[in-house]
Amino acid sequence: MITYKPFWETLKKKGISTYTLINKYGISSATIDRIKKGNGITTAKLNDFCEILDCNIEEIIKFEK
Repeated sequence: MITYKPFWETLKKKGISTYTLINKYGISSATIDRIKKGNGITTAKLNDFCEILDCNIEEIIKFEK
């Protein structure tokens, strides 16, 4: 199963809030809600997060059995 645990850790480490993602970077609140609920998001959004947070995909998602 894909988990977004690393996403929350990366946000904290980078000092970026979900409010900043929504208001400064134009990420929709629906996308943040999907992540909170563990639902899927597009690879385009994953790419956006990697660019915004200046990180690798492993710092956004992780596969857990």
